[in-house]
Amino acid sequence: MAKAVIVHAEADGCIRPGDTVVEYTSGTTEISLALACTAKGYRFHAVTSDAFSDEKRLTMKAFGAKITDVPSVNKQITEKLIKEMIEVTYQISKQPGYWRSDQLSNRDAILGYYPLGEEIWNQLSGQVDAFIHVVGTAHSIHGATRALRKHKSNIHVTAVEPTESAVLSGKPTGAHQIEGIGIGFIPPLWEPKEVDEILTVSTEEAKEMARRLTREEGIFAGTSSGANVVAAIQVAKRLGPKATVATIMVDSGLRYLSTDLYRSNETLH
Repeated sequence: MAKAVIVHAEADGCIRPGDTVVEYTSGTTEISLALACTAKGYRFHAVTSDAFSDEKRLTMKAFGAKITDVPSVNKQITEKLIKEMIEVTYQISKQPGYWRSDQLSNRDAILGYYPLGEEIWNQLSGQVDAFIHVVGTAHSIHGATRALRKHKSNIHVTAVEPTESAVLSGKPTGAHQIEGIGIGFIPPLWEPKEVDEILTVSTEEAKEMARRLTREEGIFAGTSSGANVVAAIQVAKRLGPKATVATIMVDSGLRYLSTDLYRSNETLH
């Protein structure tokens, strides 16, 4: 996704060698953009928050990124926080030589996720009945879904959002701690007709599933991955044992060691 955004911006003349890309971010996008910018010879300025893990911030710095932090309230992810991050990014982008990639409204980002759908299709040899995925910007679920449905039009697609801030389901915005998803308002490029249903998963359900995945399956991932699996199990139970239900592990658990995700007493037993 980050590569697609940068390559298309180059082709459109939005950025030139030595320019700085600026983006507000809470999930894995920040690290991907930092990597892509370094590889392509651009600077990267990330607007983030203490609501997100220290590992992400440190990884961006390792790539040479400049960081601007927007303080949260008790490390909660809320609509107010995300919109403050967006506004800070906008103000920073007014500087000469800066380009705001604006991931929420950038359609090139959707194209960057087509390979994800192709990868799922190929790994499962075309045996895919359902695809389950959390929603942040909505680019990954839309991009992967479009690629999958080019092969099989009736794949069942389930979007997942935090129970505490289930705005896609028509409920009030709220605060949660599932990093990278649930921005607290409807993403600008959200296409509700492209999904068959929306399920909600609470922060605690997502965290507990992430811990179970590590302990029971040896799959070391983050909180949004836990949310994916909680919802995927619900769909799989409904579709039955003959159905193949696909979801993804969004990122490594190594990015969450500074948070409480893997620090519970239960995890240590």
